[in-house]
Amino acid sequence: MHTLFRLLLICISLTVIKVCDVLMILQFYRHSEDQYESDLLSVVHSLILSIKEMDLEFRNSSGMCNASCIRFSLVKALRLSGYDAAVCASRWQGCGKVPGGDHEYIDVIKYTDTGTSERLIIDIDFHSHFEIARAVASYDAILNSVPVVYVGSLSKLKPFLQVMVEAAKSSLRQNSMPVPPWRSLAYLQSKWDSPYQRYDNFDLGSTDCSSISFDHTQCIGHLKRLQSSLLSELEGDRILKPVINGDNKKNSRRMQKLERWRHSSFRTL
Repeated sequence: MHTLFRLLLICISLTVIKVCDVLMILQFYRHSEDQYESDLLSVVHSLILSIKEMDLEFRNSSGMCNASCIRFSLVKALRLSGYDAAVCASRWQGCGKVPGGDHEYIDVIKYTDTGTSERLIIDIDFHSHFEIARAVASYDAILNSVPVVYVGSLSKLKPFLQVMVEAAKSSLRQNSMPVPPWRSLAYLQSKWDSPYQRYDNFDLGSTDCSSISFDHTQCIGHLKRLQSSLLSELEGDRILKPVINGDNKKNSRRMQKLERWRHSSFRTL
């Protein structure tokens, strides 16, 4: 799978690949979870759709919640469902052209029978990380294939980020625009691959959001948009997934085509 993504990166950077093939590979990759990831994804989707406004608890004394209340509500529900889940706050220092920053997301620790563990990332605002100015139609089509909520390992996330960064570069290049630092691969990777603090204590520093009007209105709007976008995605996946699962021969032919394109003449994305 990683070999396929390296090939895809080359094709995008050289603009020799059609948008439909990028979409096909991203969709194929989205539906290639192992059973644990697939089950966790279904649970996350179900829990997000079940969150009510009254479930949200204000978490940030600075007055800017930034959807922390949604993440903590989701983590609380995941822990009640038996998952070792927590809200993670990452922070990194700027280096060179990469600015410093911070990010908040969720992780779940997957334990195995052999005594090892794996950390799975949950980001409830995944789509927003790849939005760019004046995107060309082909990039918008690719962006629309990005999941609303990301659930998966960090090793699976990294090649996904690489593909999206190369696609963004191609779109910006067509408009003679530079890549902003906050859309660089290094900056994006820093969000989930930097030192972080794990929070799973729900007894400290929480306030009923019904008593907060300053910032919580934004969180309620965020929750409604998140649930609406997720419902639309699930409906689209319901239609598309049988096509992906039942069309392996066609997918195989396209993979072979990508291999041949390494030696072909350039085409426009």
